[in-house]
Amino acid sequence: MSSRVPSRSARTSTLRARATVLAAGLGVSVALGAGVAVAADITGVSATAGTASAVTAQAQAQAKAAKSAAAKKSAQVAAAKKAAAKKSTAKTSAKTAAAKKNASWIAPVKSYTLSASYAQAGGMWQSTHSGQDFAVSTGTDVRAAHGGTVVKAGGNGAGDGPAYGNAVVIKHANGTYSQYAHLSRIDVKVGQVVSTGQHIALSGSTGNSSGPHLHFEIRTTANYGSAVNPVAFLRTQGVSV
Repeated sequence: MSSRVPSRSARTSTLRARATVLAAGLGVSVALGAGVAVAADITGVSATAGTASAVTAQAQAQAKAAKSAAAKKSAQVAAAKKAAAKKSTAKTSAKTAAAKKNASWIAPVKSYTLSASYAQAGGMWQSTHSGQDFAVSTGTDVRAAHGGTVVKAGGNGAGDGPAYGNAVVIKHANGTYSQYAHLSRIDVKVGQVVSTGQHIALSGSTGNSSGPHLHFEIRTTANYGSAVNPVAFLRTQGVSV
């Protein structure tokens, strides 16, 4: 009987050892499985975080590009508006300058000496002198004293008689007319619109003339007999002659 006890004890010890090893094995497996699962979870989280980060970066880049494009377009629109405004201002300034020029009056020649004056008596005309003479050399540039429309141009005083020689008459917007006579050459035509200071002819000594000069009249109609004092009229327009 005593010999069987150690044998039973030995078997019990062996079983216990096997159970311990088995339990340990199971523990390692469970632990290993849990570790793999945790590692998998960490990897998944890392991948998800990386994807989200990439999407965010891409969205930020797209937003930055869109903002840059919008700013560039806005700058282009602003530049176009500025250019248009500048062009409009320049155009307005040009129109203003042209209007101002046409609103002003000037002497019909630049350099001159006043000779026979308005209403002066003399043997060169029928009664009294109907205009103001500007003594200049033949070929001097004759300018429109004010903007208007040419209503007469030609020889024989443009219809006012041979005493005037070659002549031009311009109608102005204020209802007055200016006449230029004894011309050597006429460079405008009836119906032509001229601006203040525009070249219209060259001075001469055609018609009833004792020497080269420009005969200048201001009239209330286009025809002879309606002249007023041209010097006094020009002075009312700010022109000193």
